[in-house]
Amino acid sequence: MNKFIKLLSFILCLAFSGVVSAADKPIVGLVIKTDSNPFFVKMKEGAQKKADELGLELKTYAGRFDGDNQSQAQAIENLVVAGAKGILITPSNPAEIVPVVEMARSAGVLVIALDTPLSPADAADATFATDNFKAGELIGEWAKAKLGDKAASAKIALLDLNANEISVDVARNQGFLKGFGIDVKNAMDIGDESDSRIVGNEVTQGSVEGGRKAIETLLQKDTGINVVYTINEPAAIGAYEALSGFGMKDALIVSVDGGCEGVKNVQSGVIGATSMQFPLRMAAMGVEAVDEFVKTGKKPQNTKGLDFLNTGVELITDSPVAGIESKSSADGLSLCW
Repeated sequence: MNKFIKLLSFILCLAFSGVVSAADKPIVGLVIKTDSNPFFVKMKEGAQKKADELGLELKTYAGRFDGDNQSQAQAIENLVVAGAKGILITPSNPAEIVPVVEMARSAGVLVIALDTPLSPADAADATFATDNFKAGELIGEWAKAKLGDKAASAKIALLDLNANEISVDVARNQGFLKGFGIDVKNAMDIGDESDSRIVGNEVTQGSVEGGRKAIETLLQKDTGINVVYTINEPAAIGAYEALSGFGMKDALIVSVDGGCEGVKNVQSGVIGATSMQFPLRMAAMGVEAVDEFVKTGKKPQNTKGLDFLNTGVELITDSPVAGIESKSSADGLSLCW
């Protein structure tokens, strides 16, 4: 914490000495987890396009790897010194980044979390995110409707992210279970359900290899798995590969993300349905909020009934079911990232 106090003192000294001056354009910062994930690449695209449109200067930073809190903290410090008016961040570690975020806000910078809320969420001025619970609920409802009467005897594999139970992971998993009609017990805890249809939960780290290993582990518990929930589309591909290796190609696999590769796998039948997020829209809305803050001092307000600002979600499937709104994979390919 001492280094943050020193940084604030440094900023004040610069301000009083006249070294920090108003830029030609207000600065908005975008701090993403990595610059290799297509989701964050699309965020950068959306933020840059909106910043250009509004006459803002965008400065973008990325962690060296997913989980690199140190690089993200340094980026925020750099942006504060540069005189940024607003910072958009997809936090790699929602709790550890809080002290430097508090420092930025103390310096008068608007800080908006994108995609993943801080811990606690109110450590940021606002959160712009997918309704991840709704995303999970949509694919749960779809899977239940697709199975019809067979849903009552389903054998479900739940492929989560990691053991930390971060908010995105919990919301998607619990949303899926609710959509499928399963009592989630404690909505904030993964794995405490007692429904006999659940074969088990395994973590995947959101990767193809993780999805493959998770299914192989769960098949040792029950070879009758016929529904697979996955935290994201790479994990879904791994699950499909593992199931195919055992000659089990009829299991329903559902996921969340809406990346272009994922949508193509809906089109090919590998994934039955996925819930699409909109990272370009998310980042563009964040830049608009910074512009409004610069002009009026007004901070963004949460979507009614939620503790964040909802940036939208769409169910993508080529096997629509009555009563659940969805778009086809062809539609999805025009919207994907």
